[in-house]
Amino acid sequence: MSTFDDLKQGLSRAWQGVAEGWHEFTARAGDALTRFNPVHHADAARAEQDVVRAGSRWGVLAAELRVGDDVVEVDLECPGMGEEDFSIDVVDDLLVVRGEKHLERTRSSGRYHVMERAYGAFERALRLPVAVDENGGRASYRRGVLHVVLPRADHGRVRRIPVRSA
Repeated sequence: MSTFDDLKQGLSRAWQGVAEGWHEFTARAGDALTRFNPVHHADAARAEQDVVRAGSRWGVLAAELRVGDDVVEVDLECPGMGEEDFSIDVVDDLLVVRGEKHLERTRSSGRYHVMERAYGAFERALRLPVAVDENGGRASYRRGVLHVVLPRADHGRVRRIPVRSA
């Protein structure tokens, strides 16, 4: 076997590994991959806009959704934000979380060589597996995690019916 054939075979195995990894990622966490759109404010500094433009347009907003007897709880990882940066809606059977992650520069000198964090406006929609009462919902934000609690709608709750002898 020639060196060229060895190289071709090695590249083929590497590409197959990347394809398998991508398939597994999209199957397990594809919904967490979220697009960030840079927001251009008229009063923002030019240098800050350049940093936001150079940054990643995609980020992972990982979520956990738990269904209990009385409530649906959602935890969404959104580091680097404040509670005022979120807008939360229930639209049909979707929990829609919108927000904007702002760039906070602490240094004015130097250049970025790696910019993997995403900045800008985003929207993440999570399908709710049961009906909820959106009027009783509440949310809190702590340590980079948005926690949303939605009471289950009456018609969506599970009620156990005891069986008695006749």
